[in-house]
Amino acid sequence: MNPAVLDDFLRTPRIAYFSMEIALESAIPTYSGGLGVLAGDTMRSAADLELPLVGVTLASRAGYFRQEIDSEGRQTEHAARWNPDEHALPLPAKIAVNIDGRDVWIASWLYVIESQIDGSVPVLLLDTDLPENSAEDRRITDALYGGDAEYRLQQEIVLGMGGVRMLRALGFRVERYHLNEGHAALLCLALLRRIRWTERPGQHARSPLYNVDEVRGLCAFTTHTPVEAGHDKFPYELAERLLGGWTDMALLRELGGEQHLNMTMLALNLCGYVNGVARSHAEQSRRMFPGYRVHAVSNGAHPLTWTSPGFRDIYDRHFPHWCHEPEALGHIDTVPDEAVWAAHAAARRALFDFVHERCKVALSDDVFTLCFARRMTGYKRPDLLFSDLERLRCIAAAHPLQIIMAGKAHPHDVEGKRLIEILHRHIADLQPHVPAAYLPGYDMDMAKLMVAGADAWLNTPLPPLEASGTSGMKAAFNGVPSISVLDGWWIEGCIEGVTGWGIGSMQDTAPSHGAILYEKLERQVLPLFYNDRSGWLKVMKGAIRHNAVMFNTHRMMRRYATDAYLRRA
Repeated sequence: MNPAVLDDFLRTPRIAYFSMEIALESAIPTYSGGLGVLAGDTMRSAADLELPLVGVTLASRAGYFRQEIDSEGRQTEHAARWNPDEHALPLPAKIAVNIDGRDVWIASWLYVIESQIDGSVPVLLLDTDLPENSAEDRRITDALYGGDAEYRLQQEIVLGMGGVRMLRALGFRVERYHLNEGHAALLCLALLRRIRWTERPGQHARSPLYNVDEVRGLCAFTTHTPVEAGHDKFPYELAERLLGGWTDMALLRELGGEQHLNMTMLALNLCGYVNGVARSHAEQSRRMFPGYRVHAVSNGAHPLTWTSPGFRDIYDRHFPHWCHEPEALGHIDTVPDEAVWAAHAAARRALFDFVHERCKVALSDDVFTLCFARRMTGYKRPDLLFSDLERLRCIAAAHPLQIIMAGKAHPHDVEGKRLIEILHRHIADLQPHVPAAYLPGYDMDMAKLMVAGADAWLNTPLPPLEASGTSGMKAAFNGVPSISVLDGWWIEGCIEGVTGWGIGSMQDTAPSHGAILYEKLERQVLPLFYNDRSGWLKVMKGAIRHNAVMFNTHRMMRRYATDAYLRRA
């Protein structure tokens, strides 16, 4: 490796952004879904805005998994292996962390995110696949979210404690630490140990003095989920065995919760700035964790990454600085309708060609296309659209409708896998009245096609379990309106009939959402699409004018910079 590549990033003090997963590109499967994609967009915006961040994540050599779906909708998982040598540079440092009484050695790879505007940021990928380690320890950084509780805690030790040591070994000067979810909370313990040691009166050995306030001044924490299962918890017996002499267990219980080591609680207690990822999520987090101050910084999507080629051309011509200042898209009404529709038609054709190649399903250029793609799990309710198949057939008889779906279920999520099978049965039952396809192997490249090629983007979570959601934000950059349950970001983004349509209201009960969705499709969405092209284009432009302007990671990172990074320690 050319040492100068790393040296370029060592001259400036940095914000260390820790995340278990970061979506760098589709060919590097170090992400499972929204959390990792958001982390990648965060780093891409940091590069565009020339913010001094350094990302820290795991190499995850076996990736999340490669999804295979048979004709019955049964999901099978395969390792999604990738070779860091082909995408990143090895860095000249190795450090060790003690896990269960043994030294586990860690190396790192450098991946550089280059902005197409100006600037770049480094991402470190931590790797235990080293000859110094046992065969078991070499696999610690192998599978993203794989294995049992012990495996997961080992990964979090490598990420948090190992990441802090690696940054120091490489010569990074870190001014703040940003924890993207609780997986990285153990970095705070590493800082507690590192910040100050003192000789206590009457003792010959040096003893640690834990300076919690000083650590809190260095750390910011973003929590991402109101779903209880999304907050990592570990038995203290396991934590004591694996962490060994890293910390005082009495202090750890005080900071991490009495019953078990709750990584969210640990982060809440050791981070001076805490935020949720939408206004409603911040409110929900304050209810879940009373007594803690939780700010709201709504998520976003990276402008250039998620904008289709046709819309990029439009924006480049009319708003030359849009990549740096997405608020310029607020003037989208100055762009002729014909240009907007032509860009959308090109995106639809690219998606339909992909669907035909992948699934052998022929979709029509003239038919309204509804897309749904996200992690397949119960609270996302991917089957809500199919709650009344006969009603759906009747709606499609009056106004033709076609559907494209995609998404992975976690290997251990039995309900999520069952939902994929159910969706395949519904798709088969609707033929030939409602053409539909389920795309296997959902990844970033597929998501780019779907958020641009849809006529409307569907989201049907069970409130209040959607912390934010970002797929609809990506769609907005392509003039694609959302049809979504009012939860997460959509509470802020929905202007009825202007940026899209809300499913129900804050007062409606969840069982009514299916009927409300059908009512919106039948009486508002489909008639507008087929009978009033000018009116439909107003909604497309409304999604750009309001949602793309607001829900982007440039705005998000500027908020983090002023509220979290530049605050007084």
